[in-house]
Amino acid sequence: MSSKTTVSIIKADLGSLAGHHVVPEPLLAIARKELKKAQEEGLINSYYVFNAGDDLQLLMVHQKGEGNPEIHKLAWETFQKAAEKSRALKLYAAGQDILKTAFSGNVRGMGPGVAEMEFEERPSDPIVVFAMDKTEPGAFNYPLFRIFADPFNTAGLVIDPSMIGGFKFEVLDVIEHKKVVLKCPEEMYELVALIGSPGRYVVSHVWKASDDMVCAATSTTRLSLIAGKYVGKDDPVCIVRAQHGLPALGEVLAPFMHSYFVEGWMRGSHWGPLMPVGLKDSRCTVFDGPPRVVALGFQVSDGKIAQDDDGNPMISDIFEDVAFEMARKEAVEYAAVLRRMGEFEPARLGPESMEYTTLPKVLEKLKDKFKKVD
Repeated sequence: MSSKTTVSIIKADLGSLAGHHVVPEPLLAIARKELKKAQEEGLINSYYVFNAGDDLQLLMVHQKGEGNPEIHKLAWETFQKAAEKSRALKLYAAGQDILKTAFSGNVRGMGPGVAEMEFEERPSDPIVVFAMDKTEPGAFNYPLFRIFADPFNTAGLVIDPSMIGGFKFEVLDVIEHKKVVLKCPEEMYELVALIGSPGRYVVSHVWKASDDMVCAATSTTRLSLIAGKYVGKDDPVCIVRAQHGLPALGEVLAPFMHSYFVEGWMRGSHWGPLMPVGLKDSRCTVFDGPPRVVALGFQVSDGKIAQDDDGNPMISDIFEDVAFEMARKEAVEYAAVLRRMGEFEPARLGPESMEYTTLPKVLEKLKDKFKKVD
């Protein structure tokens, strides 16, 4: 077993109560039972089960390292059992993210989304786990840039000597399956040139430039590229470390004071305003949204989530705070503005993005009706 600590967040959409909006309690209960058993057997050190909209989220802290087959098998088998219950209850889109049937040692590329981070624990290691619903992996591009590269957001980039050296961003081209590492502030403009197109270029990792300390990790799964058709949006997750030479917790959260636009929303085909919410409001309703993001804060301590005196993991439901009311109000207002546009761009995504939705099936029916223009 490694002396390092690993935080894994693995998620899947396995079916929702009454449409695409929430994970019902029976599925959450199955996940808690499976992870509790795994903890008792020593496979994981601690866990927390929650939902982001209709996505079942498994937060696990262990010392097995990233991409460990045992950890991924645990998640896969948990999702299979939850999907079986979902089908028995005839939940909507039961087992949606189970795109392949045979487990091959890692859930990456099989449907579920994964973000993992292995690191040497600091004397105090604050962690924030973000989970989004009704959007795509590139939805984290904007806040990660603000957190780790924008001095107007993160004061530490200006006044903390340990941060002035900047941060390195790994960016994936999810279409060409290539990656590049860009350092800020020196390559800030090149970074924005790429990640300003979040449907193609996705920030996957961030490291501190001075010592290569890992700071952030995201999921980069594109379901449509795995399945070859639209099967739902990717609903990404992200892990961010804070404080002690890294952006402070308040700087990590500051980008979410305002709503911003992300791809996804209804049928994965529209721009929508992102709404930061507490877990009690983590359900997508209006036009299957607006897209939601939840944030859980915790400390890692000796390879596990820090616990209270009763042995329960201490988790802070960060976006439940009233400080994010303005962003929620903006999201509702922006949603109303966009819906007045109906199915006209820019409310609907552009043609390139719509290629991965159900629109091509509509166009196929019309192809023989088109006539050449002389």
